[in-house]
This record gives sequence, C-alpha cells and structure tokens, in this order.
Amino acid sequence: MTTLPARHLGELAVSAIGLGCMSFVQSTDAEDERVARDVIAAALDEGVTFFDTADVYGPYVSEILVGRALAPVRDQVVIASKFGNAMNREEPGARQIDGRPEYVRTAIDGTLQRLGVDHLDLYYLHRVDAEVPIEETVGAMGELVAAGKVRYLGLSEPGPQTIRRAHATHPITAIQTEWSLFSRDIEDFTVPIARELGIGLVPYSPLGRGLLTGDIRSVDDVPARLQGRERFTPEALEANLALVAEVRSVADELGVEPGQVAIAWVLARGEDVVPIPGTKRVDRVRSNTRAVGVELGEAQLASLDALADKVVGHRSPRPEHIAVEAPPLAV
Repeated sequence: MTTLPARHLGELAVSAIGLGCMSFVQSTDAEDERVARDVIAAALDEGVTFFDTADVYGPYVSEILVGRALAPVRDQVVIASKFGNAMNREEPGARQIDGRPEYVRTAIDGTLQRLGVDHLDLYYLHRVDAEVPIEETVGAMGELVAAGKVRYLGLSEPGPQTIRRAHATHPITAIQTEWSLFSRDIEDFTVPIARELGIGLVPYSPLGRGLLTGDIRSVDDVPARLQGRERFTPEALEANLALVAEVRSVADELGVEPGQVAIAWVLARGEDVVPIPGTKRVDRVRSNTRAVGVELGEAQLASLDALADKVVGHRSPRPEHIAVEAPPLAV
C-alpha cells in the first residue's frame, strides 16, 4: 500500500488527491458494486484517504456503494457527501435546489443511513439556494456539527459574498468547485477569499470532464453524458482538442500521461488544494493518484497557464447554478 502526502482543508487532514464517486450511479446490483469496490480498493492501495460522494448521485446509489466499500476501513478514511440538489425535480413546480433548514435536517439522516456511518467527516451544500439566506442553511448545518452528525462543513460552487456570510455563521472547511487547466474562473474571487479565510479548495473535474486525459480524440469518443455540452459540440471540440495536444506535448516531454500533467497542474496551485478526479476504471485511478509525483517546470507551467483563455464553451451545463449569491436575511 502506498502513502500519499497529506494536505489540509482547514483543520481536516486528507490525502493530497481524493476520489470523486459520481461515477457510481447505475445501480447497487452485484456487477456495479464490484466495479465500485474495485476502484475504491485501488484508491486505498494508492494511498487515497478522501472519498467524495453526494445523495443525488444515482440518486442514492453512490452513497450506498461507497459506504459498503469503505465499511472495513471507516476509521482510516475521510468521507464527504453533499446535499441540496433536491430529488423531486420531476414534480410540477418542484425545487431544484433546496437549502431550507428543514431539508438540511432530513437530508443528513438519509445520507448517514445509506453510508452506514454514525457521522460524516465533511458535509457540503451541493449548490447554493437562491431563495434561502445562507445564514439559515449553514446555521442548520452547524446544528449537525453540534449534534455530532458532521465534523466539518463545506460549500460547492458558492458566490464570493456567500462564502463570507457562510463562514461568519459557522466555520467553512472546504469549497468544492470545478478547477482545471480549462476552467479557471474561480481564481478571480473564490480562491483569494478562501485563502483569506483559511478554507481549503477541492477541485472536481480536474481532468476537464475527460478532455484532458487525451482519451477523447473526436466527437465519436464523447460519452453520451457529455454530448450537447458547449465544450463538446463538434466546432468547440475541434478547438479544444488542439489545446489538449499542447498538454500531450508537455506529457511527452516528461514521459507521463496527459491526465497526470493536468492533475499535477492543479496540485501545483497550492498545498490547500485537493483535487478529486472520478473514474470507474482501476487503471485510471492508479494513474490519477500517481500525478502526485509529476513535477512541472516553470516553462511547462507557463505554457499550460495560457490554455484556459483559448477554451471554447462554458464549463457547466447549468451556468445559473455557478457562483450563486444567497439572498439576504429578512430584516
């Protein structure tokens, strides 16, 4: 078993790379459980101690599979989950994002039951509710800490002022948002505020939703889940693959894989940064974690830094859910 270097999200110590578990969403049938167990076992063998899931993944499936796979090592790992992406979207007029205090209190109990644990190490608001003051949502999350159900709190894709207001209500340990060679908008406001307040950063999709692995070489390689997204339309993809070729060039110089270069670039952003690439492949999880050993030179970093401004297409299929500012408290 390998040991990865430790990094800190606030006071929470985790492995320098975590495993995002959004891929475990198909079912809890034997074959899908085997895949999840194999990937998680490989991550553990590589030294990963930080596992990230959410109630909406499946929904529910990922939490169940992650909980089962990690049960034998529960005391040796950090488990994070998220709530706030409501499950009843098919109902007319249903809330898509729910940060109401009453929802906070019921969501955590379901998560703990599915994971088979008595507490969660890190609990995120998955998306900011534009109809609920963040003080109310985070206040209710803070009650979970006081009750021993949660150790630390996080936010995913919050707006800059929402970060400040949330942290003033209860200490926030981590902010999760997309951050990669191709997605750097959080550097304008989120990163400086997080560092001012001592909040760690957890980049999801550090591989640009698969683009930066080099596995996607044409529109024929685009997975169904990504088809139609701005960066993967035929016109955008042609331009973006030209940028991937530049990443591959750096990888060739170092004798590593393009995806390892992409993750190494994220790791180089700072010791308070812990990327959580996700995968359903054992070989990929081993490759991702070994990016810790990839060192990028100044010239290589400079060439990589220039790529984001040339990327075609928005990073998210739902830009309206990015950097949302919660409404003010009622006077």
